[in-house]
Amino acid sequence: MTVLTSQGISASLPAGVEGRIYRRPSSHGAIARSVTHLATFALPPEPADFGGGAVDLMQPTDVFLALLEYGPESAGTKLFAGKRMPSALRPQDFSVNRSRSGRVGHSGAQLFFVEGGRPFTLYAVLGSHLRRTSLVQVANAMLSSLRIEARAS
Repeated sequence: MTVLTSQGISASLPAGVEGRIYRRPSSHGAIARSVTHLATFALPPEPADFGGGAVDLMQPTDVFLALLEYGPESAGTKLFAGKRMPSALRPQDFSVNRSRSGRVGHSGAQLFFVEGGRPFTLYAVLGSHLRRTSLVQVANAMLSSLRIEARAS
């Protein structure tokens, strides 16, 4: 089992899953934040934060997860308020309308939450909306491998 650790995030990758955790480069004065990508397929060298360039490579049996951190000022906003990192995703969390890929058949889910005082969005893409019941089990195995450390004061 491969264990990734960086930016206060760790992932114990299930068999058949690859991933990376990195700090997004700063731009236009924005503070760099962590980005985590996990996938059941080979990730290209530099996919976009939400998987652009990666999800185009997905087969109907593939799953992609992106975990993106936001600034601490977001933690208290309505979008993040009262929500913790999900322990599991459900098939009904996914919709063809929530997939940013624009690929026919893909299904997406996006959830906002605060874990350890750190605000995040979890964006998940399934390679097939019709197979979401079985693919969400793979997504949940990937999700359960993630650990987030509390923000340093």
